[in-house]
Amino acid sequence: MIRAVVFDLDNTLVDFMAMKRQAIDAAIHAMRDAGLRLSADEIRRRIDAIYAERGIEFQNVFDQLLFDEFSKVDYKILASGIIAYRRAREAALVPYPHVFMTLVELAKMHLKLGVVSDAPVREAWLRLCYLDFHHLFDTVVTFDDTRVRKPAPEPFLEALKRLGVRPEESLMVGDWAERDVVGAKQVGMKTVFARYGDTFGTLVSNADYEIDDVAQVVEIVKKENGLV
Repeated sequence: MIRAVVFDLDNTLVDFMAMKRQAIDAAIHAMRDAGLRLSADEIRRRIDAIYAERGIEFQNVFDQLLFDEFSKVDYKILASGIIAYRRAREAALVPYPHVFMTLVELAKMHLKLGVVSDAPVREAWLRLCYLDFHHLFDTVVTFDDTRVRKPAPEPFLEALKRLGVRPEESLMVGDWAERDVVGAKQVGMKTVFARYGDTFGTLVSNADYEIDDVAQVVEIVKKENGLV
């Protein structure tokens, strides 16, 4: 009997990578217009290198870029990049099709809903609140809550504890097989691989279910609970 559904956030509920690309592109053009004398391709290469070293959620990427170039931060260029990034991010931060409908349908089925994300707590909540999803979830577990990243068991166990359900009574839905599926399976959760958000070209997910549309989660719950 499934009593709770837990979702990854980025590339499962929202198309994080598309949002990130659009926001970075806008920032690059704004910084060049403000006086950064590097080609767009070179700025993008340097930003990618910083993210590779510091993590995709690193908040001072433009500061680091400018310090590496000038040995100081040019605040005119920095501010131009940040404003352009924020404007583009807000325009591009949208849920995948059918996400809101699916969450509401699951809530109507009296299921508990959770999020387990490797994002920092502030960034996770900013995304959820911007999308008006923050009222739909019973709990949100981020990197800052356990200080370890998936597939470590701690984030999954913390979510289950807060939701008050046993592992076998829950589904974990995520796009990253090596983190979401592996981590959830090792604590006994049933797993759903969100193939629509996969950015790694995963061939074999080893999940209990695979979906191409988040709306399919509703049918999986119905099947697990003997309602179909």
